[in-house]
Amino acid sequence: MLGIQNIGTYLPKNILSNYDLKEKFEMDDFFIQNKIGVEYVTRKDKGEDSSDMGVKAYRNLQEKAGFASEDLECLIVITQNPDYNIPHTSAMIHGKLDLPESCASFDVSLGCSGFVYGLSVITAFMTQNGMKKGVLITADPYSKVLDTEDKNTSVLFGDGATATLISDAPVFTSERFSFGTSGKGHEGLICRNGQLFMSGHAIFNFAAKTVPKDVKKLLEQCNQSTDSVDRFVFHQGSKYIVDTLRKRLKIAEDKVPFKINAYGNTVSSSIPFILAEMLDDTSINTCLISGFGVGLSWSSALLNRL
Repeated sequence: MLGIQNIGTYLPKNILSNYDLKEKFEMDDFFIQNKIGVEYVTRKDKGEDSSDMGVKAYRNLQEKAGFASEDLECLIVITQNPDYNIPHTSAMIHGKLDLPESCASFDVSLGCSGFVYGLSVITAFMTQNGMKKGVLITADPYSKVLDTEDKNTSVLFGDGATATLISDAPVFTSERFSFGTSGKGHEGLICRNGQLFMSGHAIFNFAAKTVPKDVKKLLEQCNQSTDSVDRFVFHQGSKYIVDTLRKRLKIAEDKVPFKINAYGNTVSSSIPFILAEMLDDTSINTCLISGFGVGLSWSSALLNRL
């Protein structure tokens, strides 16, 4: 059985403080700490690209898991901000890591739901092809498309990358997935002419309406309840969104982590950043993950510790 064995992470060292932008964007401490929940955002170096970030997350994964690159059979990269339109970023990472030619490598263009979708894709792909070791990378530096004059996005998004080892010696396996798309709402979060636009109101309404229904459906399908699941890891869109989902689902506060105050919303990396901290916590046996955003798209999954 395939599943998550370990997770490597990478955060750039460049950090911007949202407190320095209080006057510019007419924000107070309450808004920073309790509404967006982001005090600082990370920014990649000027010469650093998505593939570089992915490589650094992969190296961190190798340090943790101690596997050999020549054993890797599959590499999937989740990004909507690739190094180039052509070729795919996974090929760039493949080359920089000198992975074997037999290693299948491809990208998936998804945003905030990307890790959950990607987990299903890589597990199914590897199972179908009899593979035992693969890596799922998330690397989506939104600083490449941010408008620094836009309060809705510039104080919220941070750069980061993760690398998840999928193997036949897993810590967590996925029991079931749920997926959804509302393409008519695509303009709520869109990049035009190289700049990101987000309607915070539209995205909040979408998440508050859609995610609780999806979570309840998945729990019912798995014969679980909010009481029986140990952790609920929602995409870290903002503190207000995560708090709203927790309250609407009536989940105990200690079961719903919010962790992005020091680095920001890292898009498809937000869920695996939290999972990386949970792998060694043997008190957590069941975990429901749910990603939602760009598309509009959403996906949830129930993970079980072996």
